Amino acid sequence: MTTVLHKVRLIMDLRRDGITDTKVLSAMEGIPREKFVPAALKSRAYENTALPISFNQTVSQPTVVARMATALELGDRLKLLEIGTGSGYNAAVLSRLVRRVYTIERFRPMVLGAEAIFSDLGLHNITAILGDGMRGWSPQAPFDRICVTAAAPEPPAQLIDQLAEGGIMVMPVGGPHQVQTLMRYRKRESRILEEPLDQVRFVPLIADVAEETQAS
Repeated sequence: MTTVLHKVRLIMDLRRDGITDTKVLSAMEGIPREKFVPAALKSRAYENTALPISFNQTVSQPTVVARMATALELGDRLKLLEIGTGSGYNAAVLSRLVRRVYTIERFRPMVLGAEAIFSDLGLHNITAILGDGMRGWSPQAPFDRICVTAAAPEPPAQLIDQLAEGGIMVMPVGGPHQVQTLMRYRKRESRILEEPLDQVRFVPLIADVAEETQAS
């Protein structure tokens, strides 16, 4: 089966899973997922499943990527912060839906790898940053949207602080060895409104930049 047919089948799977936002589906269709997975797994790039990458991380399941993008209520005038660049796939999809994406990763090789793919694909509205995701990125705050692709027992206070008035943050909440809850947080008149969305599994959100020995 050709890549095009694999991609069509994935989009059909997303529709069956309840993803109906045409802008999100178009963004998913427009990003070549095979660019973001290891060479040995390229034949599985359009399976609707998470795939392992380096540093015990994964490329998220396309259904989860689409649900998070939909929950964020994105628009082309918005500035978005992503926590957890990983391979760069999620940031690439989001870049098709907002004005600007800032994405933070704690592993330097992953930042460099993602930057190379973004450049190759001509995705010039993404800035990848080596940093501590729990601290967000204050130089560009506040953000209209924040997407967290790693789980924590509760939303980090600094991320909430960097969310703009009227903004939305979506992140998985829960421990690393349990089913987590995908939560949506809305900031309204300095109040945070919480809404559970789905059950998910993500790698844990870890503080600090990884030491070079961890990233070797």
